[in-house]
Amino acid sequence: MSNSYLDKLYIAMVGLPARGKSTVAAKLKEGLKQENIKVRIFNNGDLRRKLLSENSSRPDFYNPENKANAEQREHIALTNIKYASRYLQGEGQVAILDATNVSLKRRRTIQAMLTDHPVLFVECINNDEEILKASITKKTEQPEFARLDFKEAFESFRKRIQYYEYIAEPLQEERNYYILDSLNNQILEEKITDHVFCNVQIRDLLVSDWVKNLFLVRHGESYFNLENRIGGDAELTPNGWSQAEALARHFKQTNIPNIYTSAKKRTVQTAGPISKMQKNTQVMQLGEFNEINAGICEYMSYEEIRRDKPEVFYSRTRDKYNYIYPEGEGYVTLKHRVDRGLKKAIYLSGNASYIMIIGHQAVNRMILAHFLYRRKEDVPYIYTPQDRYFHIVSTQSKKLFELKRY
Repeated sequence: MSNSYLDKLYIAMVGLPARGKSTVAAKLKEGLKQENIKVRIFNNGDLRRKLLSENSSRPDFYNPENKANAEQREHIALTNIKYASRYLQGEGQVAILDATNVSLKRRRTIQAMLTDHPVLFVECINNDEEILKASITKKTEQPEFARLDFKEAFESFRKRIQYYEYIAEPLQEERNYYILDSLNNQILEEKITDHVFCNVQIRDLLVSDWVKNLFLVRHGESYFNLENRIGGDAELTPNGWSQAEALARHFKQTNIPNIYTSAKKRTVQTAGPISKMQKNTQVMQLGEFNEINAGICEYMSYEEIRRDKPEVFYSRTRDKYNYIYPEGEGYVTLKHRVDRGLKKAIYLSGNASYIMIIGHQAVNRMILAHFLYRRKEDVPYIYTPQDRYFHIVSTQSKKLFELKRY
């Protein structure tokens, strides 16, 4: 087998709509380009919108029993396959076919047409209903749904998914594939029969968190901060509002399409002035980013806990990370939900260059620990000031952590 066969690769994405295929494809492209590999994405949806003058957002366009539309979709798929082949016949090294490719018939077509280099199928799976609803909601913001109201657009996309579910068949006979939990970046199943070009880099990219620019902000000063009280749902002080407005001015020239907060007033209020100075920002509340639940100590000050509940105060002092408040949480139990919230934020942000999370002291410490790999016993002591924010970059080729003033 010649080296020319081995040093190029087709990657064919697989998966139902709204499962993160395009996000994974973009991550593969960017990661491989940083390795000086020539790579290009061939997206069926982009080609469909370019070639068809009709509104292909209507669900019936995806009905497999609609012969005319099925022929149009087949033409688009075959065209992109030919484009990908032509790319690798030239200087290209990796061609990524970004489409659903859920039917066995389509995957057999891909393999029959692309015999000059190996084909690697990457299937994205995510059955989290909450994430799916949020993903579909973002899809409805695309221009092709502009003539529909939100409910109509949402149901239209749901129906499209159902049509694809009808023809979907699992990967099995293909020679090379990865089945990926695209929310948790976890490979569920794999099969590699051929020599797959840059497989080590691809596998690493599939299982890595990929954050181009994350701004991690702690909410502005709240009334409970002034009183040194924990938990609760306190509002911002005048100084807290000033901090939020200063943040808004600081980020005014940075396009941040996604801002995630907790469900607590102080984080939502902090996000308000920032979103108003952005051109097109979606603010989403994620309960996973709520501050640690102090149980029977909610609303108490640390001095009141030391005086009235000394057994809690001194037990927590001895092992702050593993201590769990009676009827509440601890850092050790907080980790799971904060990790889930972080995965959701990254997943829902797709290919965005910038995202922002506005959280709380303990929550932000857990997020920082996720990227900094701090020892567990040190996590409760990570410095998280309210007059600064963290800028985090975490890709395959770059790791950056900055604590910056605004």
